[in-house]
Amino acid sequence: MKILDCTLRDGGYYNNWDFESEVVEAYLNAVSGANIDYVELGLRNFPKEGFLGAYAYTTESHINSLDLPQGPVYGVMVDAKTILESGLSIENAVSKLFVPASESKIGLVRIAAHFHEVEESGLIVKQLKKLGYLVGYNLMQAGGKADDVIAEKARQAKEWGVLDSLYFADSLGNMDGDEVTRIVNALRTQWDGPLGIHTHNNMGKGLDNTLTAKALGVTWLDTTITGMGRGAGNTPTESLLAVLDKETSVYKSKPVYELVIRHFEPMQKKYGWGSNLLYFLGAQNNVHPTYIQNLLSNTHYGTDEIVGAIDYLSKLESTTSYNGAVLNTALSFNASNAEISGTESVSGIFNNKNVLIIANGPSTKKYLNAIKLYIKNYKPVVISINISEVIPADLIDYYVISHNSKFLADAHRYKVLNKPVILPIHRFTENELTLINNLELLDYGLEVKNGELSANKIHAIVPSDITAAYVLAILMESKPRSIKSIGFDGYDKNDSRQQEMIKILDLYTKHESSLDITSLTPTTYPLTKGSVYAPDL
Repeated sequence: MKILDCTLRDGGYYNNWDFESEVVEAYLNAVSGANIDYVELGLRNFPKEGFLGAYAYTTESHINSLDLPQGPVYGVMVDAKTILESGLSIENAVSKLFVPASESKIGLVRIAAHFHEVEESGLIVKQLKKLGYLVGYNLMQAGGKADDVIAEKARQAKEWGVLDSLYFADSLGNMDGDEVTRIVNALRTQWDGPLGIHTHNNMGKGLDNTLTAKALGVTWLDTTITGMGRGAGNTPTESLLAVLDKETSVYKSKPVYELVIRHFEPMQKKYGWGSNLLYFLGAQNNVHPTYIQNLLSNTHYGTDEIVGAIDYLSKLESTTSYNGAVLNTALSFNASNAEISGTESVSGIFNNKNVLIIANGPSTKKYLNAIKLYIKNYKPVVISINISEVIPADLIDYYVISHNSKFLADAHRYKVLNKPVILPIHRFTENELTLINNLELLDYGLEVKNGELSANKIHAIVPSDITAAYVLAILMESKPRSIKSIGFDGYDKNDSRQQEMIKILDLYTKHESSLDITSLTPTTYPLTKGSVYAPDL
């Protein structure tokens, strides 16, 4: 039996593979001290757009900068797709990514592949073997595949003649012991070499599935510290070691326990990996965990919306692979071919007005008393993006909602507001609109089109389905005297939500109808900085 810890590789899905050097040093010392057999340091990639940390590339120069303790065999993982879609021949792509093993501190390379990539992968495996590496091959999303399909992939892997281990991965985290047994038996009809398993913990069965595989003779067992990994994460290294402590074991659990408590439990509180109800529901419905991870990381959406999105995704085909466009559709419950409609009810209503836009960032609550005074003293027209969590309804003039998923979470609260609501009616069902038929509804259409922010008298075009973009488009159609904002706090610079909003603001400022926006509360967005305590009108 061999334990392969892949924390820096799989855990990188939560922090963009940007681990602090102090954590990496402690991690390497701990896994070495625990006698872990294999340590996967990260991914090996060609350059990608945007910032990713060192362990998304795990270059030879970076590996050489690390003080790697003696003991484990170190390795990296490469996606078959990275090589097959590189535009290079397989030989050239492999030689660009990898030096001979004799010149490297790593001795293991694992290839992650979807079932449809197996036919083209033989040459990748053979090239890596020529370079002198141990080579593992991971069959992703093995769950639910027919026995004969699994057996055929195992037959092809055996034909390569040089593969050191054949893995299967519970990529959706929805396997149980019976499914693990079935897959192992199917693989064994054609493959008699070492087998490995990579589990995900979406339904809380990662450790049980690993132990089931071990009992069936699977000898390569993947783990990560505290289960840190994509979605709900993996089998925790410390949990497997705790079980093995009950047996005669060559492993030492104490160094890993100290690592967990000192470094990884605090990170887990920050990033939030681990099994929960939403991951369970996703796994149960064959929904890729990246959908759930992205839903949970986006504070635009509440639990009702996320559950609704999972239900929507479960009814679609091909959600076993992640697609950002499909996620946007699930969140808006709005088919891309819906007819765009609207009226002129919003046209010009903010002409020559001093406008205050209110979002729900933490600063809205922190500076609540000052915000109330500002509204009472300066009497701006107040627009609330969705329902404000803290600003009283009597201080708000208009509520704006752009997608029915957000509305459904707050429908009961809208009924009692007695204030006009601006919304794209074509995106809502008759039943949904019935919930607020007592309110004044101002119909302004909405179309989502990547890279565009514009407005006309009856509808807006926005780059993404975010209500703030819809509000900016509405204001572009009018001619306000001034625009100020509250609660647009922003996120860390590498957060995808931050980048998304910056793109929206960039499109806005480039438009001829835009006005300078002054944030009266602290913000990390590229807005003019002001203060609610000295709102220079």
